[in-house]
Order: sequence, then structure tokens, then C-alpha cells
Amino acid sequence: MPRIPGVNHLDAVRALEKAGFRIARQGKHVVMTNGQRIVTIPRNNPVNAFTMGGIARDAGLTPREFRKLL
Repeated sequence: MPRIPGVNHLDAVRALEKAGFRIARQGKHVVMTNGQRIVTIPRNNPVNAFTMGGIARDAGLTPREFRKLL
């Protein structure tokens, strides 16, 4: 699994919004959807590098594409 270290959860939410996702609900985690995919982002700062890599993969983005959106 690719690693994307040192990402704040709010930066991750903004990056996914640029990729076409919107916030579906919030609580201890932020759940986002683009109509086809659902991703869950924990409210940790920073988000674990392996977790962030999995979130980017689940969103259909490569680590390079995700970093460009940050």
C-alpha cells in the first residue's frame, strides 16, 4: 500500500472535494461520497500514512494525483 505521510484531515477533505467528493456526514470520522464511491477520513492530525494511502486508493486516485490535489 502506498504511503502519504503528514496529511491533516482537513487538507485531505479539501483535496477530495477538489476531486469531486462531497461530505455526506460527520462525526468522529468524515464520510465523503462522489455518488459511486464512499471514503471515510478519521479526524486525526496527521492521518496515519498507511491509512491516507488507503483512502486515496479507495477514492480512485494514485498517490501522485492525491498529492497534486493537496
